[in-house]
Amino acid sequence: MGHVTAEHENTDRERAPQAAELDAASAAKVAETLQALATPSRLLILVRLRRSPCTVTELAREIGMEQSAVSHQLRLLRHLGLVTGTRQGKNNRYALYDNHVAALLDEAVYHSEHLRLGLRDQVTAAETESGSGFESESAESESESAGEAFV
Repeated sequence: MGHVTAEHENTDRERAPQAAELDAASAAKVAETLQALATPSRLLILVRLRRSPCTVTELAREIGMEQSAVSHQLRLLRHLGLVTGTRQGKNNRYALYDNHVAALLDEAVYHSEHLRLGLRDQVTAAETESGSGFESESAESESESAGEAFV
């Protein structure tokens, strides 16, 4: 999978492989990353770190978890490259790995909200080729499309 440095961040999406271009190894890595988002406690940790870096103690207090549980989840999130830890005195200060993690979180929350509201972004053939742009559609259109798919 290709990657672009921060100085070329605006072209990241242009150069990043589309989902249809993933090979089996890349698909397994992406699935492993997405599985990290499938646990509410990890999501709470990541969303809190989205605001600003903090210590295990601060995280545990703010999200209402035991310190040992937060530490365990942070080890996993570090292993997956979603968070980093920097030693500051006796404590580690944790932060999101980079802006891609923040964008992934933002998109997951946005998608969840879209589902809750019954909205759908419809990708047209031209947008699929260019890899950008979405046309919003209501839940009514979604149910019509779903009905057509099963006819």
